[in-house]
Amino acid sequence: MSYTLVVTGPAYGTQQATSAWQFAQALITRGHKLESVFFYQEGISNANQLISPASDEFDLVRAWQRLAEQQGTVLNVCVAAALRRGVVDEQEAALRQQTTANLQPGFVLSGLGSLAEAMLTCDRVMQF
Repeated sequence: MSYTLVVTGPAYGTQQATSAWQFAQALITRGHKLESVFFYQEGISNANQLISPASDEFDLVRAWQRLAEQQGTVLNVCVAAALRRGVVDEQEAALRQQTTANLQPGFVLSGLGSLAEAMLTCDRVMQF
């Protein structure tokens, strides 16, 4: 079965994003395909390159990045939610005359159209 996950919880402070990552690991282990993850609302913090957990804590941002690299999963980030929360890629940073970008490599700024497409093409959509 193919899955899309919608993550609305931040990387830290709630269990939502960690539960989504654990669910992703479980479904991959069972032979399912994780097509995409859509980060929305506070979930966009999962794509913030500047998040730096303590060395003895689980680094969820880099874990999502590794998952995408290993599984070919698309990590979509709602562009409107990201801009409201100060997460930009290099193109948006240049457009808005900001000095730096902070979108973690492996993540893509996209719109709700990407989520709608995933909902039409995947077998299951799970929200965390």
